[in-house]
This record gives sequence, C-alpha cells and structure tokens, in this order.
Amino acid sequence: MTTSCQSLGEVLLHWSAAQGDKVFLYAPESGAALTYGQLSKEAQHFLTWLEEQKISAHGHVGLYMHNGRQTSTIFLAAMACGRVITPLNLLAPTDQLAWILDHSDIEILFYSPDKKQNLFLALEKTKRSFVLCELDPDALEGPFMQSKVGMLPSVQANQPALLMYTSGTTGTPKGVLLTHANLLHAAQSMASWHSLTQADTVLSSLPIYHINGQVISTITPFVSGGSVVAPHAFSVSSWWNLAIQYQCTWINMVPTIIAYLINAAKSGGTLPSREELKSIRFGRSASAPLPPEHHREFEILFGITVIEGMGMTESASMVFCNPHDERRRYGSPGLPCGVEAKVIDADGKLLGNNIVGEICLRGGNVLSAYYKAEAETAKAFDSETWLKTGDLGLRDDDGFYFITGRLKELIIKGGENIAPREIDEAVLKHPAVLDAAAVGIPDVNYGQEIMVCIVLKPGVTCSEEEMRDFCIKELGKFRTPKSILFMEDLPRGPSGKVQRLKLLDLLNSH
Repeated sequence: MTTSCQSLGEVLLHWSAAQGDKVFLYAPESGAALTYGQLSKEAQHFLTWLEEQKISAHGHVGLYMHNGRQTSTIFLAAMACGRVITPLNLLAPTDQLAWILDHSDIEILFYSPDKKQNLFLALEKTKRSFVLCELDPDALEGPFMQSKVGMLPSVQANQPALLMYTSGTTGTPKGVLLTHANLLHAAQSMASWHSLTQADTVLSSLPIYHINGQVISTITPFVSGGSVVAPHAFSVSSWWNLAIQYQCTWINMVPTIIAYLINAAKSGGTLPSREELKSIRFGRSASAPLPPEHHREFEILFGITVIEGMGMTESASMVFCNPHDERRRYGSPGLPCGVEAKVIDADGKLLGNNIVGEICLRGGNVLSAYYKAEAETAKAFDSETWLKTGDLGLRDDDGFYFITGRLKELIIKGGENIAPREIDEAVLKHPAVLDAAAVGIPDVNYGQEIMVCIVLKPGVTCSEEEMRDFCIKELGKFRTPKSILFMEDLPRGPSGKVQRLKLLDLLNSH
C-alpha cells in the first residue's frame, strides 16, 4: 500500500513505475481498459492542456459525466495535477445544478453529450462563465492528448483535492471540501480494514458523482494498486456476468442493489453457482441502512458474506464498518473505522452505552470546513473539532454502533420518538414488499403521524388492509402507519439512500 505518499499524484507516480502495465479500470460497455501507466501519461498531458486553457494552478474542474474511461481519467488526473475536482450529480434539478456551478468556482466543466440539454438549461441561470468541454465518457482518447507531456506538480497533503456537494434535500447543498490527506486517510483505512491488495478487483456500478463511488470504488483500489470494473449503471441482468467475467474479488453495493438481486434470483432469474462466484471474497454494503432480513437472505442465496459499513460525504465516506469475522452484527454499520466516534445528548454531553443520541466523529478523513460557509461550519463542529453528524444512534456494550435515523427525519408522535427505520424494517418483513420508507406527516391529534411508502415485488399484490393488519402484528397499533401508499419507486439520492422528506410531496399529490 502507498502509505508514504502525501498526495494522489504521488500515488499515481508510484504505481505507474511499479506496475505500469496493470489495468486499473475496466469499462465494460466499451470494452476499454485503463492501465496505471496510461493514466500517468494522460495526467501529464492533461496538466499541459489545463495550462493552455488558462486554468489556474489550484483551479476547480467540474465533471458532469456518467461512469467511463474518460470520466475516471479526468477525476484522478485533475487531483494529480493539483486541481480540485467537482463531480456534479447527474440527477440534480436544473436550479440546484445552476447554484452549484456558481458556488463551486469551477473554471472548466467536462460534460457528456447526453447531458448537454439539461446542462445548458442550467447555464442559462448561472452568473459565471467558464470553459466547456464536451467529451464522450467512453472515448479512448481525450482532447488533452494532443498537448505535450508536463511534469506533475508537488502537491501538499493539506491541499484541497475534492469538492463535493451534499444532496440538499432539506435546503441549499453544502460544499464539502476534502484534502489529499483526507482522501488518502479514508482509502488507506478502507484498504487496511478489508485487507485489499494489488490482487483485488472490485465490481461497482455506483456513480462517480457520489462519495461512495469516488472514495470506496475508485480511490481505494487506486491507492491499494488494485483494479475496478465500473459499468455505467447497475443492471440486474449483467451484474453477476461482470463479476464472473472479470473474476472480481469483492463487490461494492447499496441496499437497493441487494434487494433487486435477491428478487431477481427468487423470481426465476439465473442464479450463478457457488463455483462461478468463488473468486468473490466479500460484498460490501453502505450508503443506506441494510435491512437485516435482506442481509441474511443475500448471504444464503449467493454464499457471499456481506460486510455492512457506513460513510458520509463529510468524512470521505467510511466511518463505521463491520469486522470480517464472527463479531459482525446484522443491523449495525459496525465499529469505528479510521475515526473516533461518540454519542451526545441535545446539550452536547457524552452519553453512555445503549442510549440514543447524536453521533459525532473526529479523524484524519473528516473535513475541516464547508466551502464558503463559515456559519454552517461553526454549527457543525464543537470546540474540540468533533463533527456533529445529524445522525441518531447508539453504541452497544461491545462498541458497535446502531443508527436509528436522522434528527431531521425523526417522527415524534404524541411526544414519543419513533425512528423511521424501525417502521421500514417491520414492513420489509412482509413477503410482498421489495422496498419501503416511512416518514412523519402532520396530524391534529398527535402532532405527527406515520406514513409508509411501499414498493411491491413485480407481479405481487397486497391490499392496504392486509398491510395494516401485518403492521399491527409487527409494530403494535400505536406504531402502525396511518397512511400507506403503494408506489412504483422511492425517491433516492445518487447513493441509493431514500430521500424521506421528498415523500411528503407525494402525500400532497395523492
């Protein structure tokens, strides 16, 4: 592992010298591959090209593209060249995209042809001007390859590398500015925890505009000298074929992917044999809580151990993770990984074990400030640099953490706190349910009542009355949802996490 490197540029130079012919990235749709040596050479061309475009030495580079060879090249090359990369959420509404384009101070934006229409609508609302470069994510060569080779700069560990924006479901997105030191600490912690080496290959369809796709799926294999198979997006029909074809040693998933793989296998889809999947050492699930029922069922169906973890944009992804042994807990994101963690009450006082409070973090991968947001930064940190996450949870007697919900999403019915996840997990036990999410809704008598939105498995039916009877048995009358909505899909952010507060809009339109 490249533990002595101070920047991602040093990591690139290290691996290009040590194993220049080794493939770092496989792009399945195009059949293209990107070796460490090619990435190093292209980064050096990219450096000169940026200078020709008058991009400042520490300038911000925007990326509005789906997964692909060029997408990963620009993502890593920009940071290796001392610039700050800002991948933009392809699902962001036009107004939010325009706001981020203004706030992020990008000097150049790479975009894929299929995103041109939405981008140009956003550009009509922006106040700044910057260089635009249209580029096919699957192209074998970028425009910068026509420029001369430059020498990658020396970059300090505390220099900014990545500017990411939170989803902004409850207001204006916040810019999370992460340094080379933050990213290296996160990737090295991840690689060490999972014993990742140059021999490992990960299959991940998570988008590069999300922190999981960036740090876990891209930077971690890069730092450990391994490889990544990165399709454009998740596909049930091709997932296992890709894992087998590229002999992947681990798979990076979110709970939604796990749910769809389980359902496909149980509804007559092709179930790969244990022999075909023997190269896979483990699967990883994060970005949203993994229901214990799905966790167990996946392991039984496919014979692959799933390690659940949890991360945040503000912490360059992983902060908790389960161990690879008999200690791992279903329903828990695990033990602190690369960080210190604690649970506090509303007054900031430390809480003991098994008491729910707000989870706080501190460590080498945690951001030091939000971008151009002094008030938000002051609100998020205490006097001892602990980050107040907004997540509610507890620590058990063995040091494992359990997440019960978000402060802003907590349902308070008749003065009693109810965690939405408690409702989700009960509903998911019904054999007809594929996905579910609960949220609090206004109520005259109780202040708030419970609404649950449910996605049924394809071809399966279930009445509202049947579901309510089931909930009464699982949850009791008080916690049984007052409102039950059946939907085709749930609103999700780029990581797959349900955006609960958007469910309230569905109530108003129902």
